[in-house]
Amino acid sequence: MSEKNKTQEFFKLGEVGNYFIRVFQKPDPSKPTNINLRMMHGINKISIIIFLIAIVVWTVKRFI
Repeated sequence: MSEKNKTQEFFKLGEVGNYFIRVFQKPDPSKPTNINLRMMHGINKISIIIFLIAIVVWTVKRFI
């Protein structure tokens, strides 16, 4: 296995990464939606953004 393949395999997103990508995409108009589903995705977006902000703040505090 070459070094490039090892690196690609390491950074492969998998199911979790694909979920993060799908959360920030526009909803598919052909699929039915209801208020519960929309609220769940809204809360997930907020929690992902807060988590990423916390990682950035933690990293800045750690190295400064």
